Amino acid sequence: MKAIKRLVWWSAIGIGMVVAGCARSGPPDGGPTPDDGIDDPRGGGMRRQVPDRKVRPGITVLLDDSIKLVAGKRVALVTNQTGVDERGRRSIDLLFGDPRALRAGVKLVKLFAPEHGARGTEDRSGLGDERDEKTGLVVHSLYQRSTMAPADSLLQDVDVLVVDLQDIGTRTWTYVGVVLYAMQAGERRNLPVLVLDRPNPIAGTFTEGALLDSALADASYPTASNTTNGFSLFPMPLRHGLTMGELARLFQANLKMSTRLTVVPMRNWRRGLWFDQTGLPWVRPSPNMPSVTTALFYPALVPFEASNVSVGRGTDQPFQQFGAPWLRADSVARLLEDLSLTGVRFKADRFTPDKPGDNKYGGRSIPGVRLELLDRERVQPARIGAAILWALARVHRDSLQINGPGFDRRMGSARMREALLGGADPDAVLDRLLPAIVAFEKEARRFHLYR
Repeated sequence: MKAIKRLVWWSAIGIGMVVAGCARSGPPDGGPTPDDGIDDPRGGGMRRQVPDRKVRPGITVLLDDSIKLVAGKRVALVTNQTGVDERGRRSIDLLFGDPRALRAGVKLVKLFAPEHGARGTEDRSGLGDERDEKTGLVVHSLYQRSTMAPADSLLQDVDVLVVDLQDIGTRTWTYVGVVLYAMQAGERRNLPVLVLDRPNPIAGTFTEGALLDSALADASYPTASNTTNGFSLFPMPLRHGLTMGELARLFQANLKMSTRLTVVPMRNWRRGLWFDQTGLPWVRPSPNMPSVTTALFYPALVPFEASNVSVGRGTDQPFQQFGAPWLRADSVARLLEDLSLTGVRFKADRFTPDKPGDNKYGGRSIPGVRLELLDRERVQPARIGAAILWALARVHRDSLQINGPGFDRRMGSARMREALLGGADPDAVLDRLLPAIVAFEKEARRFHLYR
């Protein structure tokens, strides 16, 4: 009966996603119109080939078709190692010295970098400014104790603020906070803000997981006296199904922002495309995000950052395994396997974190459970995360330690956490979320830029 119920639930949300994939809002004011292309439908049966043409990210579209948006302007660029074009060339270098930018009189005058720094190699807080070797420009850090906004004092000699960062499709990603804070900074100084769009790596046809409780959502502007975490921003599902540009449009409308926003959309991207189908180079968005598979399982395990459970940081498979010295891995894996979750298998294993950024069990061989991907089109990461919490509570209620507020901001709500810790059926807990998820997905369609 559980398997049947789970199939019905996924069919319902899948139908909603197929409809959403065919919906499309108009292009942003002043921005180019995305190309038409061939859809890559989900599911089994006959599949059409994805387009031969590579996806072109927003930086390429800006330089090819929309250079007028930055022509003759002093540009501040918020980016990191993920800001590259389809040939792997940095957006920094393109805006600083590409002939198209030079002919248009573009002047790159400021650089800002989010969590993990300009090269994406740092896994700690308190990041200082650094210098970009090629341009000689200072890269101002937007990550001290928490995610920050570009300071007003650093935007005084700027005409336009450009953001080029890779999202991973999950509500808890701090780069989304950087986009929002950049929009707020632009609003404060009446600066136009351009968001150069990039793919949702785990496809834009799936929406699932708890909407962040509105009592936990904080979209306020970060200041020295009001630090925010940069990820619990807005009541949206854990896996939101949007691109960074679409999220920017959603924020502007729902937070009633007056930002002079333009999203420069990609060319040739379709909602059903996974990142490895785009032809774009995969650049690690963070030290612990080595692959698309990691990005897919990240929503399942990210809540456990706020617990005494390792999520595999410091190994070659972060967010694809979890463990602790006290874990009875065989028992937990067996419980999870008995749930017959779609698209994934659970295997008891051991792993040794090496200098993990979360300081959990570094240098110790600990028992763990490995998540093995069987079918990414059927995997439901939010359901996996709920099942893991339920199984850990069943086997290790006394050993499992959770930071409630931190866990809730990631998973979405205290009610959901408490229900699973109390032994509630994870299927029933997730099924109750369906109306809110469908309502969000329906509302989000008006911000879609792609079929």
